Amino acid sequence: MHSTIADLWPVLVLIADITAATAVTMDAVLRKRHVPSIVGWIGLAWLAPLVGSFLYLCFGINRIKTSAITHELEAAWARDAKPGTLSNETSSPEHITAPHPFAGLARLGREVTGNLLVSGNQVTLLKNGDEAYPAMLDAIGRANQSVALLVYIMDNDSVGQLFLDALLLAIKQGVHVRVLIDDFGARYTRPSMISRLCDSGIPVAGFLPTRTARLIRYANLRNHRKILVVDGAIGFTGGMNIREAHWLARSVRDSAHCAHFRIEGPIVADMQRTFAVDWAFTTGEHLKGARWFPALDRRSTVVARGVKDGPDADLDNMLRIILGALSVATQTVRIVTPYFLPNDALLRAVQVTALRGIDVAIVLPFKSNIPIMDWAMAPQLPDLLTAGCRIYFTPGMFDHTKLFVVDSFWSLIGSTNWDARSLRLNFEYNLECYDASLAQNLENLIEGKIARAYRLRLCDTQSTGFPVRLRNGLARLLSPFL
Repeated sequence: MHSTIADLWPVLVLIADITAATAVTMDAVLRKRHVPSIVGWIGLAWLAPLVGSFLYLCFGINRIKTSAITHELEAAWARDAKPGTLSNETSSPEHITAPHPFAGLARLGREVTGNLLVSGNQVTLLKNGDEAYPAMLDAIGRANQSVALLVYIMDNDSVGQLFLDALLLAIKQGVHVRVLIDDFGARYTRPSMISRLCDSGIPVAGFLPTRTARLIRYANLRNHRKILVVDGAIGFTGGMNIREAHWLARSVRDSAHCAHFRIEGPIVADMQRTFAVDWAFTTGEHLKGARWFPALDRRSTVVARGVKDGPDADLDNMLRIILGALSVATQTVRIVTPYFLPNDALLRAVQVTALRGIDVAIVLPFKSNIPIMDWAMAPQLPDLLTAGCRIYFTPGMFDHTKLFVVDSFWSLIGSTNWDARSLRLNFEYNLECYDASLAQNLENLIEGKIARAYRLRLCDTQSTGFPVRLRNGLARLLSPFL
């Protein structure tokens, strides 16, 4: 009897593997849009017995559905709204209509997101946590009605403590506070700030908890957005998490440059709506009324639109906006990103933009905080250089900055990296901004980075040894999953 069982188990394992790999193949072919991702998952399922199918179960299936909550909340806001309360009641500004050079991009953004452009906004650049955190803490300290904070990482360190103290004081002063932290990002330090905020009596929730069975279901779908809205009128967004590493004057290790932005004007209502949808999805509580959505006055000249991106109804929003911006460029393109692993379509678009004679400069960190990302990125660089792109590596500490500027007029700010995870898997939030003054300010920051950076030459890539090139090529095979 024992001998029979011993003889059968390899057959049973083989049957289980074939069944699982077949299921992965059918699910990937029917559900996924991106061919490289389909091929990658199917290959992994068949070539890595059972393990590949298990990884697909954990990381390959999108189970997120927020569109129903979005529609429900938007209907409630429309019923309760007063004139001028919500940013989508503002019509597109006349100076972004035909024959303006960016008219096509403005229309693309409307078609992709369903949002109109909003005029009258003020966008202030905040460099590193040294400028951003004091401004954010000051805004929380001045709050009268509400504070909504959404962040991917909030470390349990001295900076996290400052925010905890400020939020707790706001509550004691009668301010309504809601804090949403990605549950995976909260676990970078222990104990997590979710538990510490909860223990302090601050209303907090973890986006898609990663414990036990939920880890298998949602481990690969994270909320990477960074949004703070105070009194529904003052917003902060960009690429910065809440951690000591970004406050350079306080950080003693793992310091990192980054850029964040203070936002005022009607577009803040879109930031608040984005938070409210994520909060309702996580907790079931619907935020509405003047406490969260007051009437907003115009503050300055920036014309802006919020761009949500995520693995559900907003899938590929950001990719389409980026492709559109590259297609309308006539003079310059400036890209700053900590991780540069675009898919083939986006990579070819960057090359074609340079081949059209556009001055394309790409600024990357000399060494990222994830070595495999650097390895996977390397094989893409020779083709970009051959097409005429200029590539720069910033020395010193890791640069987490995310900026995209076209023709010294249009800019994209927010949380998105140029990699598969940001463009396909994460929930992201960005603002596309039409304003020459803001674009020039960002270009000045970028040129400062370029001035102290090392320019990569084609000969540098050709001198790489065979073992390194092989390692990099193998790493690139994982780019659909990174």
